Amino acid sequence: MKLSTPFSKALGLSSPIIQAPMAGGPSSQELVAACSAAGALGSFGFAYTQPEEMKKQSAFVRSKTDRPFGINLFTSAQPGQIDAGSQRGALDAVAGYYKELGLPPPETVNAPYAPDLDAQLGAVEEIAPRVFTVHLSDLPERNLRKLKAKNILAGGSATCVAEALRLESLGFDFVIAQGGEAGGHRGSYLRDPYESLTGTLALVRLVARAVRIPVVAAGGIMDGAGIAAALALGAQLAQLGTAFIPCPESGAPQVHKDLLLKSTEDDTQLTEKFSGKPARGLSNRFMAEMAAKNAPQLAFPAQNSVTGKMRQAAAKAGRPDFLALWAGQAAPLSRALPAAELVAMLAAEAIESIQKLKGMVHES
Repeated sequence: MKLSTPFSKALGLSSPIIQAPMAGGPSSQELVAACSAAGALGSFGFAYTQPEEMKKQSAFVRSKTDRPFGINLFTSAQPGQIDAGSQRGALDAVAGYYKELGLPPPETVNAPYAPDLDAQLGAVEEIAPRVFTVHLSDLPERNLRKLKAKNILAGGSATCVAEALRLESLGFDFVIAQGGEAGGHRGSYLRDPYESLTGTLALVRLVARAVRIPVVAAGGIMDGAGIAAALALGAQLAQLGTAFIPCPESGAPQVHKDLLLKSTEDDTQLTEKFSGKPARGLSNRFMAEMAAKNAPQLAFPAQNSVTGKMRQAAAKAGRPDFLALWAGQAAPLSRALPAAELVAMLAAEAIESIQKLKGMVHES
């Protein structure tokens, strides 16, 4: 028995599961290929990836499977060059951590702080994945028209009903309702992220009643029971990110995987100190100390550049104190399984949950 929805069938999937795109490493080409080959939608988080590398990794996936995959980009505006004097406080705040890791003192960071979005969008048009999604903002209608001309389905993150309605009005094909439980960056862009933390169950139901386009549920979904719940609330697909980080195909540092498997309730919190925008991850020393001293930070994604060398060195040294350990609130449900096995298990669990619910219905 297979579990599918009209939207998953339209995408060419055999299961209503999206492996959430995670920028910076976890959504490796190996993970994307494995998830897609297993019948889910493997998804790249290409926020900080240059166009040529985007093409290279997409070609790898196509060499492994003919199943569809997706690409995600951050579409928020970048700040211009920040003068050296204005950067001093943010650099001083992390200097001690650089020294502890044996790194030279942090240097002034320069714009652009991330790849050129227009060039990345051009690469997406050339790659022509089945699905393209945006995070942290929407996308101009002219860009949507170009994507549709390539038969690419476009979706966007929404952390409130207003953002979902905005995406629908622009012509997006579907909306990802990102609940407050979700790991990684909050997708908020019309409201204060800290005022857009509605839980996944409530948000999915609110969004499903507000828009006519398909809804994807995201945030705190780690097993088949969570998928079944999302479908019952009106979602057409469930997007899981944290669940796939411990997979052997994931590009996350081993220490990140290990800590997810050991995590307990309330181990996550929101922080802006790694990138300049609120994101949920496993609590660690860097997050706690930066919050305690109310450390200065630069705007996103300049702050991401400030902490970049520190995070890279920490990953190599296996030092979780200085890593961005992105994780959702249901991280304790993590399992270390190969991606294909996890996809199969998730689908089987969802079917079992749905069948159990059917068994609870009795004629009066």
